Amino acid sequence: MFDVADPDAAHAVAEAVGEIDIVFGNAVMRVGPQDEPRAIIDEYTQVNNFGTTRLLRAFGARVRPGGRMLIVASSLGTLRHLAPVLHGRFDGLGSLDEVDAATARWRDEVADGRAQAMAWPGFVNIPSKIAQVAAVRAVAAARRDILVAAVCPGMINTPTSGLWWDVRDAASPAQAAEALLDLALGEIDPAHHGELVRFGQVVPWK
Repeated sequence: MFDVADPDAAHAVAEAVGEIDIVFGNAVMRVGPQDEPRAIIDEYTQVNNFGTTRLLRAFGARVRPGGRMLIVASSLGTLRHLAPVLHGRFDGLGSLDEVDAATARWRDEVADGRAQAMAWPGFVNIPSKIAQVAAVRAVAAARRDILVAAVCPGMINTPTSGLWWDVRDAASPAQAAEALLDLALGEIDPAHHGELVRFGQVVPWK
């Protein structure tokens, strides 16, 4: 465990660990309905998005062939939740640098208020999760010898989810972890490579 918002932490941990078989990334910053997007967007993207791409860069070449690199995302992380006019911002990005640039552009539009006059959703979690999945897709295109996938654990009964939804009947964190462990330890399905996976099924990108 390390602070993903620290620009040097992922690289330092990766160097200390060396080669590895399984990497889980679960970078998340808690935000609630009362939080003003313009006030939190810089820290939010530093954790959720640039924290994710730092992890992918640091460990991407260290996962042994046949290993797995899994990023916890959300079913909101697809282009279906974004206005069509904005699909090109995150679709077809070929590198983590391109994903970071697209994320930074969106962040800046939120921070200076331009996003309010554009088609961006007010819920910053949506573009953030889409950017996470775009990062997974970019890495997956370059590493075909391991499983690189985004994974949606479904609704979970956590304090963060409880700020937005009624989670009384949602899975506990331990229950939600079962599907993630299946993806990490079970037989690899080639159809999952570069995709967002929810309970073993691919959630279409668009």
